[in-house]
Amino acid sequence: MDERADSAPEFFRRLTDATKGRYTAAASNTPPPMEYSRRYENHLVSILFFTWGTVFLDRMSQLYLAPYFAPEFHLSSQQIGFLASVVSITWALSGLLFAALSDRFGRRVVLIPGVLLFSGLSWLSGVAHSFEQLLLIRALMGVAEGPCWAVINAITQESSAASRRGRNVGIVVSAGALVGLCAAPILTTQVASRWGWRWGFFVTGVPGMIMALLIWKFVREPKRIQGEGPEHGRPNLRGYFSILRVRNVWLCCVGAGGFISWLFLQNVFAPLYITEVMHQSGTTAGFLLGAAGLGSFFIGLTFPGLSDRWGRRPTLLFLALISTLLPIALYLPFLYLHLWLLAAILFFTQGGQGIAALIMVLVPAESVPPQFSATAIGLATLVGEIIGATIAPALGGAMAEQFGLGMPLLMGAASTVVLFVVALFIREPGDLQRRGAPEPAAVPAD
Repeated sequence: MDERADSAPEFFRRLTDATKGRYTAAASNTPPPMEYSRRYENHLVSILFFTWGTVFLDRMSQLYLAPYFAPEFHLSSQQIGFLASVVSITWALSGLLFAALSDRFGRRVVLIPGVLLFSGLSWLSGVAHSFEQLLLIRALMGVAEGPCWAVINAITQESSAASRRGRNVGIVVSAGALVGLCAAPILTTQVASRWGWRWGFFVTGVPGMIMALLIWKFVREPKRIQGEGPEHGRPNLRGYFSILRVRNVWLCCVGAGGFISWLFLQNVFAPLYITEVMHQSGTTAGFLLGAAGLGSFFIGLTFPGLSDRWGRRPTLLFLALISTLLPIALYLPFLYLHLWLLAAILFFTQGGQGIAALIMVLVPAESVPPQFSATAIGLATLVGEIIGATIAPALGGAMAEQFGLGMPLLMGAASTVVLFVVALFIREPGDLQRRGAPEPAAVPAD
């Protein structure tokens, strides 16, 4: 153990020591893992909910502000798409790398700098004066944001009682829908229409600074990181490669690719299909997609918690099935004669946040030893981002040129069919009976 610590980079050793030192004095009074008080658990979930919402706010802001800065920089549609793709690539690569580092050195030393950096880079986006500058800033922002997904969910999973793990992860993940898909377009476009697009980026950078301070002040390093022994010790290189032998990890990678393909194909091409093929107004498109985003929030808030009792696999199968109906509903012309009915269908079939919590967090994290949970999440995210956020939109655009804008929607439906088939072969991770059992009395943490 000491030899590995001596070989660690000095930078991470100092950060780790500084982070852990804050709690060393109280270590004897800290309850065992998974026995934090419910009060601390609720506070943790609240802080990480808004932190993840802030991450998604900053990532999505460039999509909503594109109509405002594209004319100034004379950007083509291809260049706007490239801005989104470069964030996805750097997000995916850094997510796996820094998730593995957080398994080795601790969660806080990765998460706090990451939140501070992406918030600063979001603010810096507002001072860009060319496409090249904006591209570089957004690429670096993807590097800073990538680790946040895996580390936030690893902290949530490790600090939650077994009977509430799915519920807590679902709550945190659902912030992406509420903040990133519902609040973000309203906030950014309102600010941009009044004070300009640069202020849109300035405003989105502020919440992250606040959340970094709250994480530093209130979020504890999960006890597992501080443990000793083979089960709780720091991972080594051989251990990292061992997770590649876990069947569920590979299935989650493929399933994440199908899920993110479904997500991006509909988000990129549905607005164009609604306005250009179905000849609906932009406000109608916003109404329909807003209904879907709101439904995604409530489904993400509910179904991961239900999976604590039903099981991860059955819940995932159900969500994949209903989510397949969403792009099909958008594709059917007769539903546009009944917009409220179409909005209701979209509301009840947008299972994206629930699927993300299961296929990209809970199943991979619970299928590997606990000291590799963030790495497993990062690996599923890496494959999902590369396939779903980079390759699928490009392929969908090519198919749209050849067969029309309806084809990417059908490709999205096929993507969740792939996810459903993958879920059939997933082995239920963890202990379902233990998750559904009454919670043992917790030792108060405060």
